[in-house]
Amino acid sequence: MNQEYIAKVVNLTDPEKNTIYNMSVQQATDILMGDSPELIRQIEGQFALVGTRGKTIRIARSIGRPIRYFIAKLSDGPCLILAERIDTIFDYLKKEGLDDQFHPSYTRMAPAHYVTKIELLGCPDPNPTYSRFFTPERNKLQGLTKEEIGKIYMGQLYDEIKKWFKNVAVTGPVGVSFSGGIDSGSVFLLAHQALLELGESPSRLKAFSLSIDGQGDDLTQARSFLEQLGMGLFFEPMEISASDLDWKKTLSIVEDYKPLDIQSATVNLALLEAIRKTYPDWKYMLDGDGGDENLKDYPIEENPELTIKSVLNNRLLYQEGWGIDSMKHSITYSGGLSRGYMRTYAPADHLGFTGFSPYTLPNVIEIAEGIPFIQMTEWDHQMLYQLKGEIVAAGIKAITGLDMPVNLKRRFQHGVGNEHTFSKSFPERDIIYRKAFQAIYENAG
Repeated sequence: MNQEYIAKVVNLTDPEKNTIYNMSVQQATDILMGDSPELIRQIEGQFALVGTRGKTIRIARSIGRPIRYFIAKLSDGPCLILAERIDTIFDYLKKEGLDDQFHPSYTRMAPAHYVTKIELLGCPDPNPTYSRFFTPERNKLQGLTKEEIGKIYMGQLYDEIKKWFKNVAVTGPVGVSFSGGIDSGSVFLLAHQALLELGESPSRLKAFSLSIDGQGDDLTQARSFLEQLGMGLFFEPMEISASDLDWKKTLSIVEDYKPLDIQSATVNLALLEAIRKTYPDWKYMLDGDGGDENLKDYPIEENPELTIKSVLNNRLLYQEGWGIDSMKHSITYSGGLSRGYMRTYAPADHLGFTGFSPYTLPNVIEIAEGIPFIQMTEWDHQMLYQLKGEIVAAGIKAITGLDMPVNLKRRFQHGVGNEHTFSKSFPERDIIYRKAFQAIYENAG
C-alpha cells in the first residue's frame, strides 16, 4: 500500500510588514493563487506574499521584502518553513527537534519579480518553478530627451514617496540616509517637496550623514550639497569611531558573505545605531538604495565578469543578477539587488526602523528599464556613468525647481572614513567573509 504524504506549511513571515496601497493583503494573496501571474503586477507597494492551496505553495515578493524557505522531512511528509531570515528557520527547527536536518545552504531565497511555486509531494520534493510577473519593456522611452526622461523618472519616484508619506510615515520625524550623492540627494529633495505639497512641515526631515573618526568625504559632500540649496538646517552628522565598526556582527544580521554588501551594511548599521542612540524613538528612514542599479551606474571595470555589452543587453541585470535560468544563479540566494537588498533592509529591521527605498519599487524600475541606454551612451562607459546625473538632475529641476548638485559616485563604505580606516576595518580577501558566515552554524545547537 502506498503511503499518503501529509504536507505541512509553517509561515513565520509577518504580513504586517507588507506595504500595499491599493488592496488588502488577502486580496493580493488571492491574485497570487490565481492562474495569471502577470496580474501580480497590479499590486502597488512592497510585499512578500505566501499562498497555499493543498500541496501547492506560491510565493511572490518585491525587492524590498525578503523571504526564505526550507523543506524539512517529517515521518508523515514534508514540512515547508517560510521566514524572512535563515536564523528564524533554524530556531524553529531547533524547537521542533529537527535542527539535525539544517544547513544554511539548504535554505532558499525567493527571487524578486517571480512567482515561486513549490509542490510538496513527498520525498524527494521537486525543484520550485518560477513565473515572471514583472517584465518591463526595454527602450520604451526611445526618442525622448534626457530632460523628458528625467521628468518621467523622477515624477514616478516622487509619486512613490508621496504614497509612503500618506500611507506609512503619516506622522513623526523622517530621516534620510544622506551622503550628498545623486540617489540620496534626489530622495531627500523629493521628500522635502512631498511634505510641502501635502501641507506637512518639512521640519519633519533630517539628513543623517556618517563620519568615522571625523574623517570621510561624504561628510563634506553632504554638508556642501545642502548648503548650496539653502537647506543646511536639515543636516545632522553622526560621528562614530572606527572601533564601532563590526563586520562580523553585521554579517550575522545580513546573513550573507558578499564583501561589498557586508562592507556597505556595516557602515549602514553603524549609522543606524548612532541614530538609535541619539533618538531612541526614531522610526522612519528613507534611502536611495536601488538608484545605482536602475541607471546601471557601477564601475564595470571593477568586475571581471562584466562588459558594457552584458550590462546594457541584459534586462534587470543589476536588480536580479544573471537570472534564475543561468548557470551562475545561486540555489541559496537570489541575484543582484534582490539578494543584496538585505544590506539595507536587515540592519534597519534589526534596530526597529521602518525603512523605505523608493528606487526599488517596480513602478520606478519600469521607467528606468525603458531608457534607451545603448542609443544614449553609444556603448561608452563614461557616457553611461554621466547619464544618471544628467537624467536625475533634470527631473529634480522639473519637479522642484532646484538645481541639484551632481557629485561623482562613491560607495557608501568608502565615503564615511579614510582609506586607512577602511583597510583596518574590513578583510581584503573574499574567503574570510565566507568562512565567517559558515562558522555561525558550525557549532550552533
